[in-house]
Amino acid sequence: MAKALLGYVGGSDPRVLAEMRRLQQRVQDLESELIRMQAENDALSAAAQHSDSLLNSIDVSQAEPALA
Repeated sequence: MAKALLGYVGGSDPRVLAEMRRLQQRVQDLESELIRMQAENDALSAAAQHSDSLLNSIDVSQAEPALA
């Protein structure tokens, strides 16, 4: 009776199993993409901080004048 209520009469539907596998693969793909994008974001943030520190290290009072 419990199996009938849960929809398991006749065994598992192969279409449902295939869809479940497809969705699990999609979740894994999206998790991998998220990890890749987080790593790329971290690298871009580090590069931005590095360029900011380079700009801050320029001594404007010692800078040479532009072309006259």
